[in-house]
Amino acid sequence: MTADSLPPAVLQVLPMLETGGVERGTIEVAEAVVRAGFRALVASAGGRLVPELMHCGAEHIALPLASKDPWVMWRNAAKLAAVIRNGRVAIVHARSRAPAWSARLAARRTGARWVTTYHGTYNEGFPLKRRYNAVMASGERVIAISGFIAAHLMARHGTDPARVRIIPRGVDPRRFDPALVSGERIIKLARAWRIPDDATVVLLPGRLTRWKGQEVLIEALARMRRRDAVAVLVGDDQGRCGYRTALEALAERLGLGPRVRIVGDCADMPAALMLADVAVSASIEPEAFGRVVVEAQAMGRPVVATAHGGALETVSPGETGWLVPPGDAAALAAALDHALSLDEASRAALGRRAREAVLGRFTTERMCAATLDVYRELL
Repeated sequence: MTADSLPPAVLQVLPMLETGGVERGTIEVAEAVVRAGFRALVASAGGRLVPELMHCGAEHIALPLASKDPWVMWRNAAKLAAVIRNGRVAIVHARSRAPAWSARLAARRTGARWVTTYHGTYNEGFPLKRRYNAVMASGERVIAISGFIAAHLMARHGTDPARVRIIPRGVDPRRFDPALVSGERIIKLARAWRIPDDATVVLLPGRLTRWKGQEVLIEALARMRRRDAVAVLVGDDQGRCGYRTALEALAERLGLGPRVRIVGDCADMPAALMLADVAVSASIEPEAFGRVVVEAQAMGRPVVATAHGGALETVSPGETGWLVPPGDAAALAAALDHALSLDEASRAALGRRAREAVLGRFTTERMCAATLDVYRELL
């Protein structure tokens, strides 16, 4: 088959396909591209999610796109340009900064249309960092994953609002459905994490990093009236062994050692959320969107989140969850005590409202359909 006879392709670029919301969204969009009759290509340095990507019918191109070395980035641009020409790529969609610099150059060399997704607030800790970040605002269409991010990128980079499309991230209701999680899956996790049968589980999913607020949750646990609560911290430490050690030391210092579990990554988040009596997003810096919140709501779980960033768009206080000031352990403790005090009927009603809200606004189907509409605009 010659390049001219191939159906048009969409090429997404990102550093790696390991774990995380960006990676998951990339695979979901690739699957939607294939279903729409296009070819889906993803270029990255590889990772554990590559087999899943290929299973959905997409093609993976291995390139060292995680590198920030200028020479490597320059060579990546040449290799991506060859992929675009040989693969009849019509759309190039960048999801991270270092790969975006290479991909933008490749798109300009080949005439491919250029899309970016602005996934975070991106710090500006050193001179020229804003210029480095600005590549994510350079797309012919710039996808913002929340209204918060759209306002941020327009204020920070002066992006023309006509180029911005707000497309919230979504959850897959085929996976995040309480009716599909067996008791055996929940029991398996409870045993692996050594959760006592009579314990109340407070779950904080998120990689182990200080801004995710694990310390705040441990401090809140010490202030709660409920003494049967066990805090389960789910997430990869990504080599941050010092921070994990600090969390363990904090729990011991507060007399909470037996009531704090740091369990690492979890491959079965729907079951983890069903095990939880309440889910927490305690981030002390604003979440660009906060996928944990909508995943928990999709599972009908009570959610307590911090009142900034994307959570302001995904939590209706008192209706689908609760919001507390960031970094406020006392307020978090009070909200958790309140959530855990609900009777069964109130918990069920809140869970139904939360799931209905997610199904109405924050599904992968809606996210992918809106992303395909952006591609069609440019085609």
